[in-house]
Amino acid sequence: MPDPVLLLEAGGPAAYGEFALARIAAAHPVVLAGAAPPGWALPYLAGRIAADPGQGPATAEAVARHAARHGVGGVMTWAREQLPAAARIAARLGLPGIPQETAEACADPAALRSLLARHKVPPAGRDDTEGPLVSAEAVVLDDEVRIAALTRTTPGPPPARQPLRHTVHAHDGLLHNPFLRHTVERTVRALGLAHTVAHIGLRLTARGPRVTDVVPHLPGDLIPLLVERATGVDLARAAAALATGRLPDVAPTRQRAAAIQFAYPAATGRLTRLDLDPTAAYESSVERMILTRQQGDRVTAAAHADVTDRLAHWVVVGEDPAQCTHGLHRMARHLTAGIIPAASLRTHAA
Repeated sequence: MPDPVLLLEAGGPAAYGEFALARIAAAHPVVLAGAAPPGWALPYLAGRIAADPGQGPATAEAVARHAARHGVGGVMTWAREQLPAAARIAARLGLPGIPQETAEACADPAALRSLLARHKVPPAGRDDTEGPLVSAEAVVLDDEVRIAALTRTTPGPPPARQPLRHTVHAHDGLLHNPFLRHTVERTVRALGLAHTVAHIGLRLTARGPRVTDVVPHLPGDLIPLLVERATGVDLARAAAALATGRLPDVAPTRQRAAAIQFAYPAATGRLTRLDLDPTAAYESSVERMILTRQQGDRVTAAAHADVTDRLAHWVVVGEDPAQCTHGLHRMARHLTAGIIPAASLRTHAA
């Protein structure tokens, strides 16, 4: 029987979390440590430990008791704030994990920049605002860093600059860029990462790649889905294998492109309408199109939005990024939203 994996928290909406959890649960029994799981996660769980990951020593003790009775083969999280707890628990159980200092640094952007600078890895500074945003989806083995895919991100308007779109292409030319690869490898070494999946954000500046972020766990925004559809590499199952001390098969089996686009509100106010034309299901390139808010919700305009303000997202696949871009534009025409601006709401209230 496959080794069970312990997952710290599984919150958030099904639209973003279900794909990864389903892939992991197909290969390993999953035991959740955390608050009451959302309903969508229940079918994928083999057990639960009622513990608050924020209560470090108490949670580690509860997990140790569970492991002594039932066994735990690996520890996982995909929540940045749970990284220190995951590292602490893995160390206590003698399981693969990231160093405690790295876990704490990756949960704190300022500490991460300081740690990278200490190892002479160039982090992005305040002046590094120009240049494409990409991320390396890396699978870190014992002594090897494999870049399974590159994700190109289109940011939204300032100051929030939330992602509008992510695109993965199996034949991305940057996969062969020695400067990018060298920066990724130096980042992994500097942070002491091993036996993990890591999402390493980079801005490609005129002075070379600059590290914007390091996420030493599965990335969000359905990037694992894009990678799987474009390359065939299953990052979720790879992460579970690495957490249990096994080496995953990350050989690509597809040579395509995949992309996701997020719809944000055009204004701050209350949603009066959010409709998806049923004919969207007949678009040949569509993988999924999901509404993530509902009529009556209060939402914030794109310039100041966060991920909870997203109205919908849709995923398309194609032979190349241009085909994906065309598909994303076609899908956007199937979405209709209406918003009463906040100013009007205040006027009516008065």
